[in-house]
Amino acid sequence: MILGADLNFSLPWGNPVLIFTSILFIILFAPILLNKVKIPQLIGLIIAGAIIGPNGFNLLERDSSVILFGTVGLLYIMFLAGLEIDLADFKKNSRKSIVFGLYTFLIPMTLGILAGIYILDFSLITSVLLASMFASHTLIAYPIISKMGVAKNKAVNITVGGTMITDTLALLVLAVIAGMSKGELTNDFWIRLVISVIVFASIVIFIFPLLGRWFFKRVDDNVSQYVFVLGLVFLGAFLAEAAGIEAIIGAFLAGLALNRLIPHTSPLMNRIEFVGNALFIPFFLIGVGMLIDYRVFFNDLNTIYVAVTMTIIATVSKFLAAYFTQKTFKFSSAQRDVIFGLSNAQAAATLAAVLVGYNIIVGETETGEPIRLLGESVLNGTILMILVTCTHASFVAQKGAAKLALEEESAAGEQDENVDPQDKILIPLSYPENIEELIQLGVTIKSKSTKNSLIALNIVPSDSKDESKEKFAKKLLQKASVSAAATDNILTELIRYDSDIVNGITNVVKENKATDIILGLHKQGGISDSYLGNLTEGILRKCNVTTLIYKNLQPINTIERYLVVIPENGEREMGFPFWLLRMWNIGRNTGAKLVFYGSAETLDYIQQINKKFTIEAAFIEFSDWEEILIISRDLKENNALVMILSRKNGVSFTPVMNKLPKYLNKYFNKNNYILVYPMQLESEDSGIVSYGGSSILNPLINSVERIDEFGKIVAKLFRKK
Repeated sequence: MILGADLNFSLPWGNPVLIFTSILFIILFAPILLNKVKIPQLIGLIIAGAIIGPNGFNLLERDSSVILFGTVGLLYIMFLAGLEIDLADFKKNSRKSIVFGLYTFLIPMTLGILAGIYILDFSLITSVLLASMFASHTLIAYPIISKMGVAKNKAVNITVGGTMITDTLALLVLAVIAGMSKGELTNDFWIRLVISVIVFASIVIFIFPLLGRWFFKRVDDNVSQYVFVLGLVFLGAFLAEAAGIEAIIGAFLAGLALNRLIPHTSPLMNRIEFVGNALFIPFFLIGVGMLIDYRVFFNDLNTIYVAVTMTIIATVSKFLAAYFTQKTFKFSSAQRDVIFGLSNAQAAATLAAVLVGYNIIVGETETGEPIRLLGESVLNGTILMILVTCTHASFVAQKGAAKLALEEESAAGEQDENVDPQDKILIPLSYPENIEELIQLGVTIKSKSTKNSLIALNIVPSDSKDESKEKFAKKLLQKASVSAAATDNILTELIRYDSDIVNGITNVVKENKATDIILGLHKQGGISDSYLGNLTEGILRKCNVTTLIYKNLQPINTIERYLVVIPENGEREMGFPFWLLRMWNIGRNTGAKLVFYGSAETLDYIQQINKKFTIEAAFIEFSDWEEILIISRDLKENNALVMILSRKNGVSFTPVMNKLPKYLNKYFNKNNYILVYPMQLESEDSGIVSYGGSSILNPLINSVERIDEFGKIVAKLFRKK
């Protein structure tokens, strides 16, 4: 037992428990206190680090533990940037990312070299290294953008893509200058650098996804999955260092490689963001603050002169890059501010460059003191530049993200007070084995704006006296709630007492105004010939809502492609926009490719919608359902099948649909599949209007318009037809 008298409170604190406790309370209270004076959370943590650090009150030392956790936090920021990027949008805007990347590299390099030579009176090689510090930037404001909900905006995607380009180029400049200073700039140097970078990138981009898919298909333990992902991130960072470039490039590429395997709606993604934002990223920011030494600015006027020059050049050059990007691509001022805010902060690569330059000795003075490529004035000036640019970038990014969020909300249109735009997805539960996958599918297909749209249901026979059935029902629902909570969603639990399962589900649909039903099949069993004629047939007859029958054999995050087979006249059904919205949500939330099979008219209709979005999709003409087995040839491993079916009175119904149970069990039994039954009209009543031969209710279109932007475009196309 340690008595209180034996504790050592001398500065800096050495007790690990006290150190960790103090850092946790700083992470907790510093943002809260500084938010009252409108200072962003990121800056609050940097300022707190400066106050408690060795150059402040010296409460804590910037020791190996702070450096370790800070390195984790820095890599975490880059990893999250790669993980959250919309790959389809990234591919679509890759040229724009290249343009911005060149802007934000060449402009700071040009201004930095000129400023180094003509203002700071540095040599050419020193000026080039100084300029590379201005060219690179750290996405330190990315957590602000993510919390504002605009991380998928085109401007953010372009900035993140451009960051990879400019940081890579800047770090290559750093590697070249380091090689020159050591006299290693030979042909062998360039060959080694090129080959090592190619090998590193190939391993991360091609091998990491294969390892991830293999692991996720075999291990479903939440802790193991998180540790595995973290291991790949740091392996990617290490491989980058081994290739001769900075670790942040490896972490970013690891995020890109695992992007499709970690859907934004998955529990794993929620855990990754939570741990990073709660612990690792704040540690990095506090560590940056500990580097700040305010005393040098009072002792050395030359340091102030260098620091002010560096800060002005870095800020002006990054603003010019953002401004030219705005004008080139006709972005709004809010998008320009977001680009500027994300790209203005100097931290990671800047610190790497200045430390490399500081450690390069180019000569000696008459007194024997070393002459460094970047002197102490530049080293201290860099710390001030980091503080100012990070602070300024956070304010600008927060302001721009707020304006951008308002622009996106305004573009989506105002909601009608008389229309409830929320999804209500009902998930009847029977088997504990597939609960997590059913909940995951529900989270994946729902609109992102609603977090309380899931309803889990279990039917208990009303005439049963067995209490164990009720206890079993409660356990199922509790497990479903835990799965939903892991994705930051709220699930409503319902137990229904009814002697008839169909009636029980039907009544719950009516009472809760459900928009969708997800029915799960047991993993070990197939779909029987009588299944579609009994339980499902009863539900389809009595519940005219979008109904999905789901059979899962592997986790949804390991699916690479969804093959969506649409019957002829499928676009003429009333429920067409609703199930298509669900498919689009699957593509948007998982990053999987959608391959549509249908008639020329149906595919043309969907392609018109696809032009407005960045979902990765392909279109294959197919109209003869008598040849439905042809689809089995295209169904590869890690693919899933989606079949759009029809109730018997639907305009898209074909008798081949009655043979589906046999086909599914024989030819499609090794893949996930979803059978979708859209809403359909039962009669031509008054008040129904026709669009190109299809019938649809005016109030329905109005409701679709208010679900999200997708619904608005679909409704407009209906009107055009």
